[in-house]
Amino acid sequence: MEAATRTLYLGHSPDPDDAFMHYALAANKLDTGELRFEHKLEDIETLNRRALRGEYEITAVSIHAYAYVSERYKLLNHGASMGEGYGPRIVARSEMKLEELAKGKGKRLAIPGEWTSAHLAAQLCLGPYDYQVVEFDQIPEAVAKGEFDAGVLIHEGQLTFQQLGLVLLKDLGQWWGEETGGLPLPLGGNTIRRDLGPWIPRISQLLQDSIRFGLEHREEAVAYALQFGRGLDLALADEFIGMYVNDRTLDYGDDGRESVRMFLDRAWKAGLIPEPPQVEFVR
Repeated sequence: MEAATRTLYLGHSPDPDDAFMHYALAANKLDTGELRFEHKLEDIETLNRRALRGEYEITAVSIHAYAYVSERYKLLNHGASMGEGYGPRIVARSEMKLEELAKGKGKRLAIPGEWTSAHLAAQLCLGPYDYQVVEFDQIPEAVAKGEFDAGVLIHEGQLTFQQLGLVLLKDLGQWWGEETGGLPLPLGGNTIRRDLGPWIPRISQLLQDSIRFGLEHREEAVAYALQFGRGLDLALADEFIGMYVNDRTLDYGDDGRESVRMFLDRAWKAGLIPEPPQVEFVR
């Protein structure tokens, strides 16, 4: 008797790195048996908010947001986006001192979401500042037009901001590495709902196999992911994917897991999250 099909919602960003990671599942390159994955492509802040309600069985979230959903989700030990000496970037139209961006100094930053790790890292770096949430792909142009004094860039904007004449004020991944003796900056992670119980190991293996397939079939996976690269040509898309999908994506590593715990612990001690989260990885 054929097993009944079980459909799982898989939430991830419509970005080249996430598309690359999930290419094998989206293109039916893996034998998933009775499991079916329905891909839900949404910006990371929307996914963060959905995770608070437990809407998707598997979802990408910001590490910042994980502090709010850890009772419902475990972190998978793969699928991480980590900045190895690079990460979200604070940019402006012209050079200025970071101290000028402090709260009450009359300057305003555009950020991609209140629960993004980019916002949390910027707060840890700069202290409090005045900000407004803007769609992440609209931030570079909004800063270039003078609507904001500075912006925090994620995704492909990290590579293309100079095309608009913007200047780099601070690379938050580099800052975090200097702060922690070289640890990578934890940005996003893939999570799985705790109530899946005995299904978790098998689902986890399939998701890791999808990442590995992309890395082993890079050319076709990059070609697929390119359709999600706003304003990126093939070379830039490949560069961006290489930044955030690599061996670290297959396994956080001990230092990667330590960095997640340190990032959220520092946030709690700074009063930026309400309580120490229950950080648990699927091993």
